[in-house]
Amino acid sequence: MHALRTPDERFLDLPAYPYAPRYVQDLAGFEDLRMHYLDEGKRDAAHTFLCLHGEPTWSYLYRKMIPVFAGAGERVVAPDLFGFGRSDKPADEGFYSFSRHRDALVALIERLDLGNITLVCQDWGGLLGLTLPMDMPQRFTRLLIMNTALGTGDVPLTEGFVAWRAWCNKNPDMDVAKLMARSCPHLSPAECQAYAAPYPDASYKAGVRRFPNLVPDRPDAGGAEISRRARSWWQSEWKGRTFMAIGMKDPVLGPPVMHALRKLIRGCPAPYEHTEAGHFLQEWGEDIAQRALGAFI
Repeated sequence: MHALRTPDERFLDLPAYPYAPRYVQDLAGFEDLRMHYLDEGKRDAAHTFLCLHGEPTWSYLYRKMIPVFAGAGERVVAPDLFGFGRSDKPADEGFYSFSRHRDALVALIERLDLGNITLVCQDWGGLLGLTLPMDMPQRFTRLLIMNTALGTGDVPLTEGFVAWRAWCNKNPDMDVAKLMARSCPHLSPAECQAYAAPYPDASYKAGVRRFPNLVPDRPDAGGAEISRRARSWWQSEWKGRTFMAIGMKDPVLGPPVMHALRKLIRGCPAPYEHTEAGHFLQEWGEDIAQRALGAFI
């Protein structure tokens, strides 16, 4: 498999991102690929916050939440999906599928033997992450969920997402920094450029191009069946604690999607609605992380 690896110098001196890179290259079924992840806080902590990013971001997205969780004495693990961040990036767009990314996350959880997991998810972090606990319920105890959805394939996609997918397809060399600046106007230019660091040119963006088209949009699409199974599990089997936060200015996976999702999660309390936040809610992350910790006490 031909995979690209972003040069290390692209990640030097990124704003508010002092974290040491960690790698694993022996994930079951992915032995030819190197996955990057952050592992901060105490290894013997009572809880592990597993922070899953989405499109077109990477673990840099969690830099404002990691200090809050780690400062509370917890462990924080934040991987980069294949095709993103410091992880290897297969050049063949055919590599990227719902099941392959899900399998990689399962393999990472098992490889690191994570337990007492608080699943922290947004965007694709939720599309994938929400399908994990039902198959390893003994490892998951809490959920911190932000603007995301379940890709069941039997619910029409929102107009906002359809428009987003069309825009992505028209812009195969997506300007990631410009997108983040538009979505999060409070970011500095250096922070916006940090999101683009993994992608020196368009050849590194196969995953970025593919993800919008992988969202299940019909019942037989890849990932749809397992997402429907997850929906049933969250409705009837979930016994853990949940904190939901909604970025109210998100035109794609905003309040209507999240309020519908809340009804599918057993025992989910009323969400925290952040009136200033958009889709990338982690960029208002200190507030969200502190409120989640308070709710979980």
